[in-house]
Order: sequence, then C-alpha cells, then structure tokens
Amino acid sequence: MPSSSGSWPSSKAATTPTPDLRPRPALLLDVDGVLNPYGTVTCPEGFTEYGLFPGEEPVRLCPLHGEWISELRQVFDVAWATAWNDDANRLLAPLLGIAALPVVTMPSVPFQPRDKVPPVARFAAQRPAVWIDDLLPAEAWAWSTGRHEPTLLIPVAPATGLTRQAIDQALTWVRQT
Repeated sequence: MPSSSGSWPSSKAATTPTPDLRPRPALLLDVDGVLNPYGTVTCPEGFTEYGLFPGEEPVRLCPLHGEWISELRQVFDVAWATAWNDDANRLLAPLLGIAALPVVTMPSVPFQPRDKVPPVARFAAQRPAVWIDDLLPAEAWAWSTGRHEPTLLIPVAPATGLTRQAIDQALTWVRQT
C-alpha cells in the first residue's frame, strides 16, 4: 500500500525490526528478604510493621517500594516470584499502593530456593529477564548464564531489603539491553 506521500515503502523498511517488536522484559520480584526485610531486631528506618499473621513475626514494608515497583512497571512486566503466591496481591499490593501483579506460582512451602528456578524460567520464557531475590542459589546463576536472552540477577541483603541501587541497576540494564 502506498504511503501518504504516494510512494511504496522500500522492502528494507518493511523488514527492519523495530524496537516495538522486541518482547517486553520480565522482572521477577521476591518478597521476604526483598520487600520484607528480616534478620534484624528493630524495624529498619522507612519501614512499617504490619501484623498480618497473628502469632508470627510482623511483615515490614516500605512505602517507597510501591513507588519503585510502579516505576519498574513502566518498562518491565513485573511479577511476584515468592512463596506468598496470590497472597502477595491480596495482602501486600494494597499496602504498597500498587495494582495486582502477575503471580509466578511457587511450590507449597517449605521448598528449597532452587525450586523457584523452573517457574521463573517458564515465566521469563524467551525474553530478557531480571530476577531480584535474597536467595539466589547456584541453579539460578546457572540458568541465567545458560540463557540466550539477556538476564540479570540482583541479589538483595535480607536484613536491608530492596534498595534504590537495585532499582537503578535494573533500569540501567534494561536501557542497555
């Protein structure tokens, strides 16, 4: 079909991939140790404790994390990759002020950190992926280096939780991918 100028597009223009055709990258996000730090007696600065589970340790959340997740959603398909499964949307998303995220269903607890790799790999499929977790086992690193697609694993210290540095690392990586 001729363009508005009356000329036909060249075959080169018709076959050149555009950035819009690239698959949207995935970002897989853990909860415990990432959004909910543990291993400290006192609640970290900037976090609020929530008694979501009577008789258990409080859940610690930082409101900034909701803002950061919203920022990440502008360039990634962000998904929960956590033992919380659907409870992450039911309990945490409202507290963080974010819309529900896709859930990468994990095995029933208890499970080994390596058991996260197959569901994460299925969700990432054939697209670039970032995985943010406090427990990235050797199997996760082997999966990431063995993929054809660009992959970034971002380990998080569980006592500190998610930092702006990790968010900036993911955003810088996706711009360079």
